[in-house]
Parts: sequence; structure tokens; C-alpha cells
Amino acid sequence: VRRVAEDTGCPPRVAAAAVDAILATIKESLQQGASVIFRRFGTLCVRAQRARVGRHPRTGAPAGLAARRVGRFPPSPVLKQVIDAVTTAVG
Repeated sequence: VRRVAEDTGCPPRVAAAAVDAILATIKESLQQGASVIFRRFGTLCVRAQRARVGRHPRTGAPAGLAARRVGRFPPSPVLKQVIDAVTTAVG
């Protein structure tokens, strides 16, 4: 929030209210099953994960895992290029 306030020149309270409103809108959209697309950044979406049999980490005994919805963020090709450029410069 502080960075948004500094970059936009608005008071921190106004920036906090704007960020909270944006995040609330994103949450509502995802709860309704809609995808949220950020151009040149990526897409937030919700996917259904079916029920499956997992394993208890200590005992190895089978454990049923219920079906659920999970959030997913596939990055855009532009973001992938930016990340790759930083990774290759560091490594």
C-alpha cells in the first residue's frame, strides 16, 4: 500500500482503500467462478480438483482427499520473459 501511495502521490489511506477495493472485487469474481485477467501479467482462475486418495505423510496409510476448488495463476508470456531475463542474468 505504501508503494502504491508513493507511486501515485495519493495519501496512504486513499491508496489502502483502493487496494482493498481491488482485492475485494478480485475475491468476489473468483468466488463466482470467473477468471481475472491482468494483461501482460497473468490470469487468476479457480479450477475444480476432483476427490482422490492421498497418503498420510508419516504412516503412508491411504487417506481420502475431498473434491475442492483451488486457485491457479498461469503467468502471461510477457511475465515469463521478464522472469526468465532476471533468472538468466542472476544465474
